[in-house]
Amino acid sequence: MQIIWENENFKIIKHNSKLPWVKLFTKTDYKELSHIPDNLKIEMFNIIEKVELCLIEIYNTDKVNIASFGNMLPHMHWHIIARFKNDPYFPKTTWEEPLREFNLNLPEFTKFRNCLNEKL
Repeated sequence: MQIIWENENFKIIKHNSKLPWVKLFTKTDYKELSHIPDNLKIEMFNIIEKVELCLIEIYNTDKVNIASFGNMLPHMHWHIIARFKNDPYFPKTTWEEPLREFNLNLPEFTKFRNCLNEKL
């Protein structure tokens, strides 16, 4: 688990994937979105937006997927994933079997991390 950014309320972790994929966690365990105080929800969605903007800027994405499930880990968190028309899963979800080999030439993750640190 590699934390790439954090503050007093949230942390962003790099997901183990060849795709640019991060997860945003609340530092306090909240089971559902409705359990999060309103001021933290505003902060959370601002962070999600900044992550999305950096994914678009650095990776020139075709789409950004944002998902929250919590079935396996009942702690409120978001998956934020850069998607490309030629990524192994597109147009399906990244939780399905790949349709093709990974053949993307992507910028280094450190560029994304730097963008994130500038925006946050």
